[in-house]
Formats: sequence, C-alpha cells, structure tokens
Amino acid sequence: MKIGLMGGTFNPIHMGHLIISEFIRVMFPLDKVIFIPSGLPPHKDNDIAEGSHRMAMVKLAINSNPYFDISQIELNRVGKSYTVDTIEEIKNIYPDNELYFIIGSDSLLDLTSWKDFESLVTKTNFLVYGRKENSEKSIIGRIDELKNKYNSSFYYIRGPLVEISSTLIRDRIKNQMSIKYLVPGKVEKYIYENHLYKGEDHYRDIYKT
Repeated sequence: MKIGLMGGTFNPIHMGHLIISEFIRVMFPLDKVIFIPSGLPPHKDNDIAEGSHRMAMVKLAINSNPYFDISQIELNRVGKSYTVDTIEEIKNIYPDNELYFIIGSDSLLDLTSWKDFESLVTKTNFLVYGRKENSEKSIIGRIDELKNKYNSSFYYIRGPLVEISSTLIRDRIKNQMSIKYLVPGKVEKYIYENHLYKGEDHYRDIYKT
C-alpha cells in the first residue's frame, strides 16, 4: 500500500490542505493520506493553537473522506518534533508499506538542513508539490540534484495552485472578516465556538448558524 504523509501545524487546517492532498492521492496515486498535526515544530514559532484543538479541526475536516486518516504521533511526543523521528515511528506501524512524505516546493529548498536529513531520505519517498513562488525548472533541477547525490526518491507533482494559507485565515479572523469557504464549514464553526485565534467575544457574531 502507498501511504501519503501530510504533516503540518494545521493552524488551522484549510481547504488548500484538503484540495492538494486529494489531488495528489488521485493523481500519483496513493491508497491513503495520513494527516499528522505537529507537536512543537522546530522550524516555526510557537504561536499556535493547542494540539487538542488542531487535532479536532483536522478530524472535522477529513471525516467525510474515507481515504484520509489522522495520526497524533507528533502531538504525543514530548519536546520538539522532527520529521525523521515521525517517519521512523510510522514505518514501525506500517512496516510493509511505501511511505510518501508530501512537501511544498518551498520546503525543498532547505530540506538538507532538516535534522538527520541523510537518514531521512532512506526512510521515505518525497512528493514535492509545486508552489507559485518557485519556478518549475528550478524545482525539477533541485530534485534531480538531490536524487543523484543521495540516491533517493523524489517525485514532482504539478497541480492547481491554491492561494490559501493558515496565516491568511488567522489574520481574517483577527480583523473580523469572513473565512467561509476558506475552511470546511465544521472547522469554521469550531474556530468560533472555541474562541480560537482571537479571545474577544464580539467576533463570534461573524458565524451564523
């Protein structure tokens, strides 16, 4: 079985995450995609919602897709969370399956700086999804360079460009702007009912049942 691994802070999860994951699942193809909310990511600041909230939002977002699943491996881990450790744990759970770690082309540029990178590339394949800010020619060139140098498996996925980010959503909430259709409806409701990303009561009126 081919398993895609979609890691991220999911702060919050949005339609872009879902569109890209489903596109890759169908086009590659993959048998399933596992979403892995991060614990304490070493490459980002800690201004993120509690893990329990992010986990709940991912569950709400993916529950209608039988090919999507979720793992709380990183949320259960104490201290900072590194991809190489996560992949090792996933391999122990699915020893006879092929793993494909999904990354954006922006992450490809600094991938060699990740903890134990040379070990990481022996444990998983990589699916690189194109991003608007990176030219396709430079992405493919970088992929070829990594494949040749580390004898590793990288695949480039060309798909729709989705201009949605978690930062955009958080900013819109803080500015009392609608996030409808940027996140699944159940996630939108959860955000407002749990006072996420802005503690004041008045913004709850944005969401109407």
